[in-house]
Amino acid sequence: MRASIYERYGAPDVLQLKDVAKPAPKDNEVLIKICATTVTSGDWRARSLNVPAGFGLMSRLFFGVSRPRQPILGTELSGVVESVGKSASKFKVGDKVFAFSGAGMGCYAEYKCMPEDGAVALKPANLTFDEAAAMSFGGTTALNFFKRGKLQSGEKVLVNGASGGVGTAAVQLARHFGADVTGVCSAANVELVKSLGAAHVIDYTKEDFTQNGETYDVIIDTVGTAPFSRIKSSLKERGRLLLVLGTLPDLLQIPWVSMTSSKRVIGGPATERAEDLRFLAKLAEAGEFRPVIDRRYPLEQIAEAHRYVDTGRKKGNVVITVAHDD
Repeated sequence: MRASIYERYGAPDVLQLKDVAKPAPKDNEVLIKICATTVTSGDWRARSLNVPAGFGLMSRLFFGVSRPRQPILGTELSGVVESVGKSASKFKVGDKVFAFSGAGMGCYAEYKCMPEDGAVALKPANLTFDEAAAMSFGGTTALNFFKRGKLQSGEKVLVNGASGGVGTAAVQLARHFGADVTGVCSAANVELVKSLGAAHVIDYTKEDFTQNGETYDVIIDTVGTAPFSRIKSSLKERGRLLLVLGTLPDLLQIPWVSMTSSKRVIGGPATERAEDLRFLAKLAEAGEFRPVIDRRYPLEQIAEAHRYVDTGRKKGNVVITVAHDD
């Protein structure tokens, strides 16, 4: 099968299309013929090792000290079940699915094996394969942080970075949970964020939300520009900062904030769970959640897709379509 391989860290050109062995499912696995995958911020960081301050050494230990331990990037996919292991029973050949491999990666390929008990779910019938491929990363991240932050209906939520992959999901999910949503983005994305359900939108190039006197029950920072030191006066008493992206010093101060304030900071990695994928699928089927797609590239142009993501200007998700030789 064809796969996009990277054998060293660096610019997008380290990604090369090569022929590798097609995987075979273990007893408890399903083999998925991939139709689409995505380029997420996680893929970009794993490729470039451009990580928040304080995580340089840890990222090397996690991804591989001198070279990538997992040479195939890609954390989410959509496709069709081609075969199942002899003890697998949850999916059958021909099922249309989407999946999230998370830290295991491996989705920049024509085929991928996933445990049937892993983060795999049936594709919503009203979504294309391209849209379904973009469901998992942003959707499960936002959902996990809202659960940990105990978001309640009627609360005021501010989404910092509302036009990105996680941000566009967070706006839609916060609206679904009954929150009064404010999105922060650039002027070019104001209408997009409004269309997703934000009642208020702040153009960060014209207004600093930390200086306008408004306070929020929950602030979710998806881009790493709203640490607690900057936004603490914008949180209500018992308010929560959901730190999707933060530096090591930002995370290390979490216990201190809890001991000295009624406010809370919640950070750390989000978990990948099949039940969250199924929840997102139900919302999509009900018309309450739909991944935003900015651009599509074929697998052959994956380096170009990474170059675009490197600009930091993507809206929602960048999808990679996978055509098969057969």
